[in-house]
Amino acid sequence: MLIVVAAATLAMIGLIYLFLILPQNEKNTKLATDTKNAKAKWEQYKTVIKQASATAKNLEEISAELSRTEKDIASGDVYSWTYDTIRRFKADYHLEIPSVGQPILGEVDLLPGIPYKQVKITLNGTGYFHDIGKFLADFENTFPHMRIVGLQLDPAPSPSGGASEKLAFRTDVVVLVKPNP
Repeated sequence: MLIVVAAATLAMIGLIYLFLILPQNEKNTKLATDTKNAKAKWEQYKTVIKQASATAKNLEEISAELSRTEKDIASGDVYSWTYDTIRRFKADYHLEIPSVGQPILGEVDLLPGIPYKQVKITLNGTGYFHDIGKFLADFENTFPHMRIVGLQLDPAPSPSGGASEKLAFRTDVVVLVKPNP
């Protein structure tokens, strides 16, 4: 009889271990893993929160930089803005630019994927080679959002009918246009 009681006791202990203790150990292991993962996420959140002010400051600086950069991008009446800008800029150069062509609005073909439109305007004028070169170089350096494309130089006709040292130039100016808000 003692053997039967010992065997029954061992069977009960085995069943208790199998049905009560083993599942609880698995739950405890899973709970420990979940706690460890939650702590790791919590640390990530704390790091992101600590960096939030630095990120906000960085965003503010970048937004201010973008606003400063966009100051010389055309907006509103593009023809008037471009004509005024070119007229004011050419005042310091010995060039004659009697005509500024009508703007042609289109999609940007200089750089893909930017949120602006572009306008092409044709400039016709005359001047000495050195003056034209200096004007074009200074123009592109002063206005980083405008590009000179398709420059064509020809001898300028002389008023007396002879040869002239001046050159006639024709070029397109590509201007970025800020979309309306």
